[in-house]
Amino acid sequence: MSDGRRKSASRRRVDLFRELQEKLGFLYLAASVALVLLVAGAVYFFIFYQGILPFTRYRLSLVEFLSTTWSPLGSPPQYGALAFLYGSAVVTLGAALLATPLSLGAAIFVAEIAPRWGDRILTPVLEILVGIPSVVYGYIGMRLLVPFVRDHFGGIGYSLFTGILVLTVMILPTVTSVATDALRAVPTEIKHGSYALGATRWQTISRLSLRAALPGLLTAVIFGMARAFGEALAVQMVIGNAPRFPKSLLDPGATITSIITMSMGFAAEGTLEYYVLWTLAVILLLMSALSIFVVRLLGRRRVYA
Repeated sequence: MSDGRRKSASRRRVDLFRELQEKLGFLYLAASVALVLLVAGAVYFFIFYQGILPFTRYRLSLVEFLSTTWSPLGSPPQYGALAFLYGSAVVTLGAALLATPLSLGAAIFVAEIAPRWGDRILTPVLEILVGIPSVVYGYIGMRLLVPFVRDHFGGIGYSLFTGILVLTVMILPTVTSVATDALRAVPTEIKHGSYALGATRWQTISRLSLRAALPGLLTAVIFGMARAFGEALAVQMVIGNAPRFPKSLLDPGATITSIITMSMGFAAEGTLEYYVLWTLAVILLLMSALSIFVVRLLGRRRVYA
Protein backbone atom coordinates (compact mmCIF):
# COMPACT_ATOMS: atom_id res chain seq x y z
CA MET A 1 0.00 0.00 0.00
CA SER A 2 1.39 3.39 -0.98
CA ASP A 3 1.97 6.21 1.50
CA GLY A 4 -0.94 8.18 0.01
CA ARG A 5 -3.39 5.33 0.56
CA ARG A 6 -2.11 4.81 4.10
CA LYS A 7 -2.58 8.50 4.94
CA SER A 8 -6.06 8.47 3.40
CA ALA A 9 -7.07 5.37 5.39
CA SER A 10 -5.63 6.86 8.59
CA ARG A 11 -7.50 10.11 7.96
CA ARG A 12 -10.77 8.23 7.44
CA ARG A 13 -10.28 6.35 10.72
CA VAL A 14 -9.65 9.65 12.53
CA ASP A 15 -12.76 11.18 10.97
CA LEU A 16 -14.88 8.15 11.92
CA PHE A 17 -13.54 8.30 15.49
CA ARG A 18 -14.35 12.01 15.76
CA GLU A 19 -17.83 11.43 14.34
CA LEU A 20 -18.38 8.66 16.88
CA GLN A 21 -17.23 10.97 19.67
CA GLU A 22 -19.64 13.67 18.54
CA LYS A 23 -22.54 11.22 18.42
CA LEU A 24 -21.73 9.82 21.85
CA GLY A 25 -21.39 13.33 23.23
CA PHE A 26 -24.73 14.34 21.74
CA LEU A 27 -26.42 11.23 23.15
CA TYR A 28 -24.92 11.91 26.58
CA LEU A 29 -26.13 15.52 26.59
CA ALA A 30 -29.58 14.55 25.29
CA ALA A 31 -29.89 11.84 27.95
CA SER A 32 -28.86 14.34 30.67
CA VAL A 33 -31.44 16.88 29.53
CA ALA A 34 -34.13 14.21 29.26
CA LEU A 35 -33.33 12.95 32.77
CA VAL A 36 -33.57 16.47 34.22
CA LEU A 37 -36.89 17.09 32.48
CA LEU A 38 -38.17 13.68 33.58
CA VAL A 39 -37.26 14.28 37.23
CA ALA A 40 -38.75 17.80 37.22
CA GLY A 41 -41.91 16.58 35.50
CA ALA A 42 -42.24 13.65 37.91
CA VAL A 43 -41.90 15.94 40.93
CA TYR A 44 -44.51 18.38 39.63
CA PHE A 45 -46.89 15.57 38.63
CA PHE A 46 -46.58 13.77 41.97
CA ILE A 47 -47.10 16.89 44.09
CA PHE A 48 -49.99 18.16 41.98
CA TYR A 49 -51.65 14.74 41.93
CA GLN A 50 -51.45 14.46 45.73
CA GLY A 51 -52.50 18.06 46.17
CA ILE A 52 -55.76 17.87 44.22
CA LEU A 53 -57.05 14.75 45.98
CA PRO A 54 -58.73 16.70 48.83
CA PHE A 55 -60.96 18.39 46.24
CA THR A 56 -61.54 15.39 43.97
CA ARG A 57 -61.65 12.38 46.32
CA TYR A 58 -62.83 13.95 49.59
CA ARG A 59 -64.93 16.74 48.06
CA LEU A 60 -63.28 19.45 50.15
CA SER A 61 -64.64 22.77 48.93
CA LEU A 62 -62.49 25.79 48.23
CA VAL A 63 -64.49 27.78 50.79
CA GLU A 64 -63.67 25.23 53.48
CA PHE A 65 -59.99 25.22 52.48
CA LEU A 66 -59.81 29.02 52.68
CA SER A 67 -61.50 29.24 56.06
CA THR A 68 -59.65 30.25 59.23
CA THR A 69 -60.23 27.12 61.33
CA TRP A 70 -57.66 24.32 61.35
CA SER A 71 -58.82 21.46 63.54
CA PRO A 72 -57.96 17.97 62.19
CA LEU A 73 -59.10 16.33 65.45
CA GLY A 74 -62.34 18.28 65.71
CA SER A 75 -65.83 16.94 65.24
CA PRO A 76 -66.22 17.43 62.40
CA PRO A 77 -62.57 18.01 61.39
CA GLN A 78 -61.86 21.31 59.68
CA TYR A 79 -58.97 22.11 57.35
CA GLY A 80 -58.98 25.86 56.85
CA ALA A 81 -55.54 26.99 55.63
CA LEU A 82 -56.13 30.74 55.40
CA ALA A 83 -54.20 31.38 58.63
CA PHE A 84 -51.12 29.68 57.17
CA LEU A 85 -51.39 31.55 53.88
CA TYR A 86 -51.73 34.79 55.82
CA GLY A 87 -48.75 33.96 58.04
CA SER A 88 -46.51 33.13 55.09
CA ALA A 89 -47.51 36.30 53.25
CA VAL A 90 -47.02 38.55 56.28
CA VAL A 91 -43.58 37.27 57.30
CA THR A 92 -42.37 37.25 53.68
CA LEU A 93 -43.55 40.76 52.85
CA GLY A 94 -42.45 42.07 56.24
CA ALA A 95 -38.96 40.64 55.85
CA ALA A 96 -38.73 42.03 52.31
CA LEU A 97 -39.79 45.51 53.47
CA LEU A 98 -37.18 45.53 56.23
CA ALA A 99 -34.35 43.88 54.31
CA THR A 100 -34.65 45.75 50.99
CA PRO A 101 -33.52 49.23 52.12
CA LEU A 102 -30.77 47.77 54.31
CA SER A 103 -29.54 45.47 51.55
CA LEU A 104 -29.72 48.24 48.97
CA GLY A 105 -27.65 50.56 51.17
CA ALA A 106 -25.06 47.86 51.80
CA ALA A 107 -24.91 47.00 48.09
CA ILE A 108 -24.39 50.65 47.12
CA PHE A 109 -21.59 50.96 49.66
CA VAL A 110 -19.83 47.80 48.51
CA ALA A 111 -20.22 48.42 44.77
CA GLU A 112 -19.86 52.20 44.54
CA ILE A 113 -18.21 53.66 47.62
CA ALA A 114 -16.10 51.16 49.57
CA PRO A 115 -12.35 51.10 48.88
CA ARG A 116 -10.71 47.87 47.81
CA TRP A 117 -9.87 46.80 51.35
CA GLY A 118 -13.47 47.32 52.37
CA ASP A 119 -14.69 45.22 49.46
CA ARG A 120 -12.26 42.45 50.37
CA ILE A 121 -13.66 42.36 53.88
CA LEU A 122 -17.38 42.84 53.24
CA THR A 123 -17.77 40.39 50.35
CA PRO A 124 -16.44 37.34 52.30
CA VAL A 125 -18.56 38.36 55.30
CA LEU A 126 -21.69 38.34 53.12
CA GLU A 127 -20.76 34.95 51.70
CA ILE A 128 -20.29 33.58 55.22
CA LEU A 129 -23.69 34.90 56.29
CA VAL A 130 -25.32 33.25 53.27
CA GLY A 131 -23.79 29.91 54.22
CA ILE A 132 -24.95 29.89 57.86
CA PRO A 133 -27.53 27.09 58.36
CA SER A 134 -31.08 28.21 59.01
CA VAL A 135 -31.22 26.30 62.30
CA VAL A 136 -28.49 28.60 63.64
CA TYR A 137 -30.55 31.67 62.76
CA GLY A 138 -33.57 30.06 64.39
CA TYR A 139 -31.71 29.18 67.57
CA ILE A 140 -30.27 32.69 67.88
CA GLY A 141 -33.72 34.14 67.28
CA MET A 142 -35.22 31.86 69.91
CA ARG A 143 -32.61 32.78 72.52
CA LEU A 144 -32.21 36.51 71.77
CA LEU A 145 -35.11 37.89 69.75
CA VAL A 146 -37.96 36.08 71.52
CA PRO A 147 -37.07 37.50 74.98
CA PHE A 148 -36.38 40.92 73.43
CA VAL A 149 -39.76 41.08 71.72
CA ARG A 150 -41.52 39.80 74.86
CA ASP A 151 -39.87 42.37 77.13
CA HIS A 152 -40.07 45.42 74.84
CA PHE A 153 -43.14 44.89 72.64
CA GLY A 154 -45.39 42.56 74.61
CA GLY A 155 -46.90 39.18 73.99
CA ILE A 156 -45.18 35.88 74.62
CA GLY A 157 -42.30 36.64 72.24
CA TYR A 158 -43.12 33.88 69.78
CA SER A 159 -44.92 35.84 67.10
CA LEU A 160 -45.13 36.87 63.47
CA PHE A 161 -42.99 39.89 64.28
CA THR A 162 -40.18 37.69 65.60
CA GLY A 163 -40.39 35.57 62.46
CA ILE A 164 -40.11 38.73 60.35
CA LEU A 165 -36.96 39.79 62.22
CA VAL A 166 -35.31 36.38 61.80
CA LEU A 167 -36.15 36.22 58.10
CA THR A 168 -34.87 39.76 57.60
CA VAL A 169 -31.45 38.75 58.92
CA MET A 170 -31.51 35.57 56.85
CA ILE A 171 -32.31 37.16 53.48
CA LEU A 172 -30.20 40.29 54.05
CA PRO A 173 -26.92 38.79 52.72
CA THR A 174 -28.65 37.11 49.77
CA VAL A 175 -30.34 40.30 48.61
CA THR A 176 -27.16 42.31 49.20
CA SER A 177 -24.98 39.93 47.16
CA VAL A 178 -27.30 39.87 44.15
CA ALA A 179 -27.88 43.63 44.32
CA THR A 180 -24.12 44.23 44.47
CA ASP A 181 -23.58 42.16 41.32
CA ALA A 182 -26.35 44.11 39.58
CA LEU A 183 -24.74 47.45 40.42
CA ARG A 184 -21.32 46.24 39.33
CA ALA A 185 -22.78 45.16 35.98
CA VAL A 186 -23.54 48.78 35.07
CA PRO A 187 -20.83 49.80 32.54
CA THR A 188 -18.22 52.17 33.97
CA GLU A 189 -18.30 54.20 30.74
CA ILE A 190 -21.82 55.39 31.57
CA LYS A 191 -20.71 56.47 35.04
CA HIS A 192 -17.67 58.28 33.65
CA GLY A 193 -19.95 60.07 31.20
CA SER A 194 -22.13 61.21 34.09
CA TYR A 195 -19.10 62.55 35.96
CA ALA A 196 -17.90 64.29 32.80
CA LEU A 197 -21.23 66.14 32.60
CA GLY A 198 -20.69 67.48 36.10
CA ALA A 199 -22.83 65.07 38.15
CA THR A 200 -21.77 64.28 41.69
CA ARG A 201 -21.25 60.76 43.02
CA TRP A 202 -24.67 60.66 44.70
CA GLN A 203 -26.40 62.03 41.62
CA THR A 204 -24.73 59.34 39.50
CA ILE A 205 -25.71 56.61 41.93
CA SER A 206 -29.30 57.71 42.47
CA ARG A 207 -30.21 58.83 38.96
CA LEU A 208 -28.11 56.48 36.84
CA SER A 209 -26.73 53.40 38.58
CA LEU A 210 -29.90 52.52 40.49
CA ARG A 211 -32.13 53.02 37.45
CA ALA A 212 -29.81 51.09 35.16
CA ALA A 213 -29.53 48.20 37.63
CA LEU A 214 -33.26 48.18 38.48
CA PRO A 215 -34.00 44.75 36.89
CA GLY A 216 -31.13 43.20 38.83
CA LEU A 217 -32.20 44.89 42.05
CA LEU A 218 -35.76 43.61 41.64
CA THR A 219 -34.34 40.15 40.99
CA ALA A 220 -32.42 40.37 44.26
CA VAL A 221 -35.58 41.24 46.17
CA ILE A 222 -37.50 38.39 44.54
CA PHE A 223 -34.73 35.92 45.39
CA GLY A 224 -34.90 37.07 48.99
CA MET A 225 -38.69 36.76 49.10
CA ALA A 226 -38.52 33.28 47.57
CA ARG A 227 -36.13 32.15 50.29
CA ALA A 228 -38.25 33.76 52.98
CA PHE A 229 -41.47 32.17 51.68
CA GLY A 230 -39.94 28.70 51.60
CA GLU A 231 -38.04 28.87 54.89
CA ALA A 232 -39.29 26.36 57.44
CA LEU A 233 -36.97 25.57 60.35
CA ALA A 234 -35.88 29.05 61.44
CA VAL A 235 -39.43 30.41 61.29
CA GLN A 236 -40.84 27.37 63.03
CA MET A 237 -38.53 27.96 66.00
CA VAL A 238 -39.70 31.54 66.67
CA ILE A 239 -43.20 32.05 65.24
CA GLY A 240 -45.15 30.06 67.84
CA ASN A 241 -46.77 27.56 65.45
CA ALA A 242 -50.31 28.36 66.56
CA PRO A 243 -52.81 27.04 63.97
CA ARG A 244 -55.12 30.01 64.31
CA PHE A 245 -55.56 33.34 62.59
CA PRO A 246 -53.36 35.95 64.33
CA LYS A 247 -54.96 39.27 65.22
CA SER A 248 -51.70 41.24 65.33
CA LEU A 249 -48.02 40.89 64.54
CA LEU A 250 -47.32 40.12 68.20
CA ASP A 251 -49.58 37.07 68.19
CA PRO A 252 -48.17 33.60 67.53
CA GLY A 253 -49.01 32.14 64.14
CA ALA A 254 -47.89 29.61 61.58
CA THR A 255 -46.76 29.51 57.98
CA ILE A 256 -47.28 26.98 55.23
CA THR A 257 -43.81 25.51 55.69
CA SER A 258 -44.04 25.33 59.48
CA ILE A 259 -47.42 23.55 59.49
CA ILE A 260 -46.16 21.05 56.91
CA THR A 261 -43.03 20.21 58.89
CA MET A 262 -45.02 19.94 62.13
CA SER A 263 -47.95 17.89 60.83
CA MET A 264 -46.59 15.65 58.08
CA GLY A 265 -44.99 13.21 60.50
CA PHE A 266 -48.24 12.75 62.42
CA ALA A 267 -50.76 12.75 59.58
CA ALA A 268 -51.69 9.21 58.62
CA GLU A 269 -51.18 8.46 54.95
CA GLY A 270 -54.43 8.37 53.03
CA THR A 271 -56.31 10.72 55.34
CA LEU A 272 -57.75 14.08 54.35
CA GLU A 273 -55.26 15.90 56.58
CA TYR A 274 -52.39 14.15 54.80
CA TYR A 275 -53.55 15.29 51.37
CA VAL A 276 -54.37 18.82 52.53
CA LEU A 277 -50.73 19.15 53.53
CA TRP A 278 -49.83 18.18 49.96
CA THR A 279 -52.16 20.92 48.76
CA LEU A 280 -50.14 23.39 50.81
CA ALA A 281 -47.01 21.98 49.18
CA VAL A 282 -48.58 22.71 45.78
CA ILE A 283 -48.98 26.35 46.83
CA LEU A 284 -45.29 26.49 47.77
CA LEU A 285 -44.37 24.97 44.43
CA LEU A 286 -46.49 27.48 42.54
CA MET A 287 -44.92 30.38 44.43
CA SER A 288 -41.46 29.06 43.58
CA ALA A 289 -42.40 28.71 39.91
CA LEU A 290 -43.84 32.23 39.91
CA SER A 291 -40.61 33.60 41.38
CA ILE A 292 -38.55 31.86 38.70
CA PHE A 293 -40.83 33.21 35.98
CA VAL A 294 -40.56 36.78 37.27
CA VAL A 295 -36.77 36.52 37.56
CA ARG A 296 -36.46 35.26 33.98
CA LEU A 297 -38.80 38.01 32.81
CA LEU A 298 -36.67 40.65 34.49
CA GLY A 299 -33.51 39.05 33.14
CA ARG A 300 -34.62 39.77 29.58
CA ARG A 301 -34.32 43.47 30.22
CA ARG A 302 -31.00 45.14 29.66
CA VAL A 303 -29.04 46.17 32.73
CA TYR A 304 -28.35 49.59 31.26
CA ALA A 305 -30.31 51.87 29.00
